[in-house]
Formats: sequence, structure tokens, C-alpha cells
Amino acid sequence: MRPGGDDVVVAAVDLGASSGRVSAARCTPDGGITLREVHRFPNTPVRVGGVLRWDVLALFGGILTGLRKAAEAAGPVRAVGVDGWGVDYGLLDADGQLLGNPVHYRDPRTLPVRAEVLARCPAADLFAASGVQPEPFATLFQLLAERGSAPWEAAAQALLVPDLMSYWLCGEPGAELTNASTTGLLDPRTGTWSPALAARLGIPAGLLPPVRRPGTVLGRLAADVADDIGLATLPQVVAVPSHDTASAVAAIPAASERFAYVCTGSWILAGVAAPAPVTSEEARTAGFTNELGADGVVCFHRNITGFWLLQECLRHWRDRGRDVAVDDLTRAAAAVPALAAVIDVRDPVFLGRGDMPSRVAAAAARTGGAALSGPAEVARCVLDSIALAVRRAVRDASRISGREVDTVHLVGGGVGNALFCQLVADACDMPVVAGPVEAASLGNAVHQARALGVLDGSPAAVRAALARATRPVTYRPDGARAAAFRRADDLLPPG
Repeated sequence: MRPGGDDVVVAAVDLGASSGRVSAARCTPDGGITLREVHRFPNTPVRVGGVLRWDVLALFGGILTGLRKAAEAAGPVRAVGVDGWGVDYGLLDADGQLLGNPVHYRDPRTLPVRAEVLARCPAADLFAASGVQPEPFATLFQLLAERGSAPWEAAAQALLVPDLMSYWLCGEPGAELTNASTTGLLDPRTGTWSPALAARLGIPAGLLPPVRRPGTVLGRLAADVADDIGLATLPQVVAVPSHDTASAVAAIPAASERFAYVCTGSWILAGVAAPAPVTSEEARTAGFTNELGADGVVCFHRNITGFWLLQECLRHWRDRGRDVAVDDLTRAAAAVPALAAVIDVRDPVFLGRGDMPSRVAAAAARTGGAALSGPAEVARCVLDSIALAVRRAVRDASRISGREVDTVHLVGGGVGNALFCQLVADACDMPVVAGPVEAASLGNAVHQARALGVLDGSPAAVRAALARATRPVTYRPDGARAAAFRRADDLLPPG
């Protein structure tokens, strides 16, 4: 911490798949941190010419509005950092101009490319080189899907979405380490791009910008940007752990190293914080990925289809005139018998947009012959099944990595769903410490405070600050329900 100094305000920008938010974090000389959301804005993808794209100009506009509101609400902003989802990027030309809105990771353009690549570069080779599962939405497949297009021919550099936002804020291009590790093109052992892998795939090395570490101060906010939003002072732009998972894991107030994490949102990432990448064939076939985190941590986890399932169900019902509130749906789901129906939430059938309730009902019928008759039953099936998938991921991550686990830390939007938190405790048969909700924003803010010298740079100091800033809730497992989850596990395919 910085003895005798003044309070410092930083702006934490967290971009999610459905919304973005800007929070003002006040950092005090005694190492305290308080977080206040000042602006939330939608992140609505747009289908243009048959391609699903992110509206990044709208996102940047939301960030600028948030910076102005942060200054109005909390005083002069000393720094700003941006985190968000991984894999998606924007192509820039030689003048640094964006060559079209980035394509959404759910767009199917990569499917034929992936099949072609895996035919000449097996999945085992890709995983051994990058530690990342060769999922259809991986950056490497997206880049290869661009080949032959006009943007590809004109492209000089590819910037991941949080890096693109930072570039527009201060004019400094680059690739922040944690998000770069999601691309499938980074060597997780060295923390640098793998030129051999890029060459083997046919991706020009020049497209990949220099890698920068979390905590790097990139420069001041551009003067014209500050003028546009009426800021009298120019905050520093800081490269925080820009993959939201890395920022969220960095915000976990763990009392020991014996914990698993569950980062909840549209996707759920469940695993352990490992000291080194785990790139064994067992890890690959079990569906785990290695994404780099802050302070040398490797986020070793499995991607699980998460609250996207409920979000799509709600969207489908609302589109058909049935307005279902999330809280009401959860209360109704709590009254449905537990584990009456389960599905494998990792089945690719759930990845795309569409009639999700029908897909869930059909999968439940295939799994155990259960018939789902209404929203409450569908919701209970989804929540039970996600908890079951988390149980498997935590168990397998601990076994494969050799990291012993006695507590599960659950962060993100799922913290507010008490039913889900209890289901995870029962499924994993261990205590669940739920909180903070805005873990990514908090981890983002903490790293800005470290970069400014407000917080001691040690991980121990960060954990102490986080323990003071958060008030997590602990859920204890119920033995009978834990046994029921063990039985339900047998209904699903292995893995």
C-alpha cells in the first residue's frame, strides 16, 4: 500500500457476452477497495450479411459513457482497465483502422475450417503446443476462416476485443497475456506466441502483436477521447488481466491454495489454479484447457455451457409472449423435485441460438426418459445439470492436476442464485464460498491499484485487500443430496 497517500479512483471496464459494465473503484492508502457500478450497457450482437458480429463501436461508446459517469460519481479517475471475453478479435489495417466489426464466436463460419485444420494438424498436437482445447470458436480457426477475404488481405494486426478497446483509449496496440492465452497460438510455458505453430497453421506472425503482462501501464487516455467525454484529467490506461476469467480468479479471497473455482456467467469455467500448465493427453481428452492468469497462476479448467441455457430459454419464452422473471422462475424451480431430469450441458446441441426449451426437453427424454412440462421443470433440469457438470469438472481438475481441493469458490453472476450455489455445494460435496458477484471488475481494479503503487504488489497483499472488500456467503453440502448427485452422475456419458 502507499502510506499517507490520498484515495485513488480507478475505472474497471468489464465486457460480458450480453452486457458491459463500468465500475468506479476507490482504493485507499490502507489497502482498502470499494467497488461501485456506475454504468451498465447492452452488448447485443448483430447479424449482417448472414454473419453474426459484435457491435464494438457501441461497446466503446458504452465505455466512454461509463468513464464520464465514473468521474461524475467518484471524482477524478486515475486509471482505467478493460477486461472481457476471450478468442474474438478485430483486424486492423496498416493505418490502424478497424476492418469491420469482429465476428461473434457463436458464428458457424469456423466449422469447415476446423475440420480441415485437424486433418493435417491433430488436436493432440494443438493442445500440446498451446494447452488450449481446439474448440470451434478458437481464435486460430477464426483467423483461418478469414483467409482469402478482403479484410484478411488488408490486415496488418489482430487485436483481441479488450485490447482493441484499450488501443482506442490510448493508441497503444498489443496483446495482453491472459487473453492471448485463449487464442490457441500462445505457448503457455513461455508466455509468448508460438511462431512454429503459427507457421504450421499458415497464420502470418506479423498479425500477432507484442504480448504484454498484466499490470503494464500503456499510457494516458488520448486527449481527444478525454475532450469528447469532458474529462479534465487524463487517466492512465492499464493492461489488467484482460480475460475476465483471469481477473475473476485474481479476485478470489481464498484462505489457502486448496480451492477450486467456478466462474459463472453465460459460460461456466470450473477448475483449479495450478502452478504450471497441464498439457498431458489425459488433460486434453478430459476437455481441460490452460489459460494464463495473474501472478504466474495457470487457470486449469473445463468450459461448461452455463447460464446461456437459461438465458436462451427466457428469450424464447419472451419472444412468444410469455414474460418469465428470473427470480420467479428460480423460486418455482426450487419446488420441483431434485434431479428428476438431467442433461449433458456440454452437448454441442446447446451451443446455438434457437428453441432452447425444446432442446432441453428432448435431451432429458434421451437421458432418463423424463418428460418436462413447463418452465419450472426445464429450469430445474438446467440448474441440476450445470451443478452436475461442475461436480465433474472440479473432481477431474483436482485429480489430473494433482491439486487437492477442500473448498469451492464460486464467483460471478451465479452468486446471486442461492439455489444454484446450494446445488453446487451438494454436487461437489464440499463447502461453496459464493462471492464476489463482480469478481472480474474487482480483480481488474486491484491490478490497476497495484500498477499505480496504491497496493503492495505481492499476492498476499492483494488477498488481504480482497478479504476486506468482499463478504462471501458459505453454503454447506447436504449429505443426502450429495449422494443423489453421485447417483445422477451415472446417467450421463463419462467425462
